[in-house]
Amino acid sequence: MATAAEIRDLVDKMAAERARLVAQARAFTDAEASRRPKGKTGEEEWSVKEQLAHLWEMERNYIAWMRRALAEDEPDVTEVRGEPVAIPVEQANAHSVAELLAALAAERERTNAFIAALTPEQFDRRAYHRLFGTLTVLQWLRSFYRHDRMHIDQMAGREPSYRPRYATGVEPDQRRR
Repeated sequence: MATAAEIRDLVDKMAAERARLVAQARAFTDAEASRRPKGKTGEEEWSVKEQLAHLWEMERNYIAWMRRALAEDEPDVTEVRGEPVAIPVEQANAHSVAELLAALAAERERTNAFIAALTPEQFDRRAYHRLFGTLTVLQWLRSFYRHDRMHIDQMAGREPSYRPRYATGVEPDQRRR
């Protein structure tokens, strides 16, 4: 069962990393945020705007996975998807950074409401995903701030300080553009 201190730490880290991400994204003009880095592959070749759209989409997916974990005992969420976002990765460069950040802010409000409604016991519910293995709701939620941290580094042109641990040990080639 998650303690009040663990939940507070989670919420604080989510807010801090998202604030860093927003500051990083705001440092780019719309033209700069539409450019894709040269010489990169997969997710690392995405523009800042594409990364923001990806974060929005993944936040919805993570919430959908956790909702399934709350409804069923240790479900396989590999094929579960969240509600589609209004601006998918493939269309992100046609929109402004401000528009994407507003969407992320609204999504995070819904996520924070989801977290606030959880009982301490619900943080221990588990779900399986073929890429990530079996994680608790608390572990899925911790991936939000780690995912933000990874994209902060990518936007800055740095090697990400965080890389997801895939159950297979290998990052899948499932990126879209």
